[in-house]
Amino acid sequence: MKHYLILLLLVVQNAFAQFTYEAKVNKSTIGINERLRVDFVMNNDGDNFKVPGFEGFNVIMGPNQSISYKWINGKKTYNKTYTYYLEPTKKGTFVIKPSSIEFEGQIYKSNPIEVKVGDAVQEEEDPYQGYWDPFGFGNSGPPAPQQAQGKIGEGAHLVAYISNDNPYVNEPITVVYKLYVSPYVNVYGSRETATPKFNNFWSQFIDMKDFKPTRDTYNGEVYTSIEIRKVVLYPQKAGSLALEPLRLEIDMDVPSGQYDFFGRPAYKQGTKTVVAGNKSIQVKPLPEAGKPADFAGAVGEFTFSVTPSKTTLRTDESLDVLVEVAGRGNLKLFSLPQLVLPPSLEVFDPEHNEQVQTPLSGMVGKISDRYTILPQQKGTYVIKPMSFSYFDLASKTYKTITTDEIELDVTQGQQIAANGAATNSDGKQEVVAKDEFAYIKTNAKFTAVSDDFLGSNLFYLLIAIAFIGIPVVIIYRGKKEARDADVVGNKIRKSDRLAKKYLSEAKKCIGNKEEFYVAMERSLHNFLKAKLSIETSEMSTDNINELLLSKNAKSETITDFIKLKQNCEMARYAPSSKAEMQQDYELASQVITQLNKQL
Repeated sequence: MKHYLILLLLVVQNAFAQFTYEAKVNKSTIGINERLRVDFVMNNDGDNFKVPGFEGFNVIMGPNQSISYKWINGKKTYNKTYTYYLEPTKKGTFVIKPSSIEFEGQIYKSNPIEVKVGDAVQEEEDPYQGYWDPFGFGNSGPPAPQQAQGKIGEGAHLVAYISNDNPYVNEPITVVYKLYVSPYVNVYGSRETATPKFNNFWSQFIDMKDFKPTRDTYNGEVYTSIEIRKVVLYPQKAGSLALEPLRLEIDMDVPSGQYDFFGRPAYKQGTKTVVAGNKSIQVKPLPEAGKPADFAGAVGEFTFSVTPSKTTLRTDESLDVLVEVAGRGNLKLFSLPQLVLPPSLEVFDPEHNEQVQTPLSGMVGKISDRYTILPQQKGTYVIKPMSFSYFDLASKTYKTITTDEIELDVTQGQQIAANGAATNSDGKQEVVAKDEFAYIKTNAKFTAVSDDFLGSNLFYLLIAIAFIGIPVVIIYRGKKEARDADVVGNKIRKSDRLAKKYLSEAKKCIGNKEEFYVAMERSLHNFLKAKLSIETSEMSTDNINELLLSKNAKSETITDFIKLKQNCEMARYAPSSKAEMQQDYELASQVITQLNKQL
């Protein structure tokens, strides 16, 4: 009897056991450069798991399914979990919408979760709890002791160096973005996923023609460093100004924690997101004490001049006056003083000219306004002195440059009399013989124009073309609508066109390493998109090799293609000669042609 009671209790307990299903995240507030882990957990074996799209996020892995059993005091606990790893696409507040699961014919939904995505953090935390993989892809087991000592998990760092974090308004500062790569990993590609906008700054990127890796130290460790971006900034207002971070995705080979037959460490491919953390600078306002009345915002070290093309002329002549500022400073960010002339001198709008370069130290060169002046009558005219004021960064004071007075001597030139005759400097008229009414016809003849188009051969030909054109237009529209509806086909055709376009651009850029290899890499990526119908995120070496083999491509051609792809990725960080670029271009043309035939 006792056994029956225990059995009955177990049956009742199971009958009234609740099915629970909920969603969990590893954190509710993350940075734009961090990854989010979402777990959908149930306490029994549900089926038909369905999840909506994750607004504001990209899925970088998932769903991963895991099942766990626990026995506590003879009681079994069951958990089944679906896990996603997400990467935010923009800042803001987003909701992880409910997913659904079916259990014993009933549909259960998970709870919604609100996640806030804010500014990037200095270093991305590893969201994959219990995983050693330094880049968050897969469980590779615990690291070997020597690997743990070498801090392989850090992999790479992106640091922004600011030349001056306490400048004046319109004082130039430089920001250098430096990438540090551990000697224990092999970098073979990078992508810029977030570019700073530099709000409240005037900005100028410095052209980076060559990436020269150097041996360097970071936090006491030896790294290979590369300067990947330089920018000159001019703050436009006082106060605390924030610099948005630069964000990169780096593809690299990382130690897997295992060893091959010969005891060498084995590697696997991984991706790590690095970010130059948020920076802020305190901008000082320009001092009010001693500020000249004509100060227009010029900051730096300048010279100022007002130069006439001549000072003696006739009333039928013109002259130019050049107002010019030269030196080092914010040349593109202020206006030149305006030329003031006597009323008897007619002046045209000035022609503005800028000859300014922006090296890493800031703008240098000259700007000018050229005025064209026409005197109306003879006499002596005076152009009053002009002044130009600027804030001198060296002495931290305002300085004013004043030009000399300019005197113009205008003599009588040739004039036009009221009857149209020219008058010379002696006052005598010059008579010019001309027939003013020669263009008027005095005897016109009119010819009747007949309109015999109606009923002509051309009339019937146009009608026939119209009737023939109607079915042609209908057929064309039908084919066009079918083609427009073919989303996959259009995507493939677009990628094929882009591959040809970028390969053509690469040929034109032979000799310019950066532009050549960027165009070459884009050509190869779009070729793969067209032929294999995959996205850039799926273009791992193993996946490319497997897909090409499945489409009957020859192994030696596949090897050449992958080698070429790796050459393009590595060439950004190493010197390349024009001959090597020509060789890579010829190899690309040959490999793409062969793959086109084989596929």
